[in-house]
Amino acid sequence: MQPQPRERLIVALDLSSVEAAQAMVARLGDAVSFYKIGYQLAYAGGLAYVPRLADAGKQVFLDLKLHDIGNTVAEGVRSVARLGAMFLTVHAYPQTMKAAVEARAGGLQILAVTVLTSFDDADLVAAGYRDSVAEVVAQRAAQARDLGVDGVVCSAAEAEKVRAIVAGKLKLVTPGIRPAGADAGDQKRIVTPAAAIAAGADYLVVGRPILAAPDPKAAAQAIVEEIARAKS
Repeated sequence: MQPQPRERLIVALDLSSVEAAQAMVARLGDAVSFYKIGYQLAYAGGLAYVPRLADAGKQVFLDLKLHDIGNTVAEGVRSVARLGAMFLTVHAYPQTMKAAVEARAGGLQILAVTVLTSFDDADLVAAGYRDSVAEVVAQRAAQARDLGVDGVVCSAAEAEKVRAIVAGKLKLVTPGIRPAGADAGDQKRIVTPAAAIAAGADYLVVGRPILAAPDPKAAAQAIVEEIARAKS
């Protein structure tokens, strides 16, 4: 069953302290029900904040992008499962995905990160890849599907192609979302909320356009309204 529009917006709490995150969550109030905690907040006490968000009725996405030997990934996943998060990211390498899938527990769902939205074809070439972003994303999405991963993280620019590959079996979570007219920042493959939904995205991750807005709650509500109007 498709989540409600408000549940499809994931606000990235890319903030430097738990106190700042708490203040932002309070400002957003009931406009937002889903939050992402990444490196910045996780390494500033944010992991301990996960159970508190969950206890307050919020869903939590831990964006830790795990990638290591299988046993290390598996033990990390088991630890995260005890925190009460809904989503956890791992890099979309077969051994990493397999270990994470086998270790998930307690309702934790594993998302495989295909190619970062700050990368383009030139970045992949510089990193030693011969294939384009689209080709790498497609290959990793197919591997994630076959290994039983719960969802993939990809740019909305590739969402339509990925949706066809996973055949509705995996959730599509799309960062790099920017409302029309918003600054792209360090993102290279960006899409508006409506275009992302039309391309097949299930969840949209938005950070700076909400966090840096004069009225973050109004900015979040505007995106939720755009999601509601979009044709998926």
